Amino acid sequence: MRFSPRLRHHVFAATVLGASILTSAGVVSALPASADTGSSASADSETILLKGSTKASYFWDDSSGRAGDTGLPASGKPMQKGMIASPSWPLFTEGYVVYKGKKAKFFVGDRGPGIPSNNGVMIDLDAKSFADLTGGTFNSSTLGVDGVGGMGHIKVDYVVTKWGNGVGKKNHPVAFASGAWKVMDSNPAEPPKVVLADPAQPGRDREAGKADVAGAPGILMPNGGAAPAALAPKGFRDLSGSQTAPITSGSANALAGAAGLAAVGGATFLIAGRLSR
Repeated sequence: MRFSPRLRHHVFAATVLGASILTSAGVVSALPASADTGSSASADSETILLKGSTKASYFWDDSSGRAGDTGLPASGKPMQKGMIASPSWPLFTEGYVVYKGKKAKFFVGDRGPGIPSNNGVMIDLDAKSFADLTGGTFNSSTLGVDGVGGMGHIKVDYVVTKWGNGVGKKNHPVAFASGAWKVMDSNPAEPPKVVLADPAQPGRDREAGKADVAGAPGILMPNGGAAPAALAPKGFRDLSGSQTAPITSGSANALAGAAGLAAVGGATFLIAGRLSR
């Protein structure tokens, strides 16, 4: 096949175009997911030190004596929304509780419940947060919660994100009668390992050492790290919410565009060949 100088110019241009497009596509496909500014995934920097579940009651200790209180909360802070009482956690421990999909942040500002903690009631929520979680209304006259049918206990999930510096047990709560609230704990609970969510059941963490629905073992990474793309199945997310799949939607669109341009370059090359015959 012989090319005229003009046709050789067209062939060379088409070849360079195709090669450069394919190279660009390779670069785009190698970009990490975070390079896609259009990705909806966002990293959650929150530190989880402890998580579990328990029964929760409520109180409102405003030092007026109306609710049976005898003075300011143990922390010396005035009663406020977000303050809870704990029978064993250090004062000023921070975290949140979740009830039926609703979340309420807390800090430990008082001691209690007392006797109820012997029966598994390990958190005393402030009445305003209890009202928000249950759909009730805080009654400023009675310091109780109206509109919940007299309900005084709910089952909550709790997450501790920061331990207080004082005395108290830095682990799952124990009854007030144990005296753990007055002992310095220098050996806090080991933070839970980060596991990947099971894509077959969104929102449920895969358990350590157990297989997923396809029989593949769960993927665990130490120190809360994300699984490498080579190990993590496409579409999996770690608990921080970061995407582990190596190619994002934006990268996929770029690849599709690159493939289209490469096809155009190839077509130009074939047309040039036909015209040279």
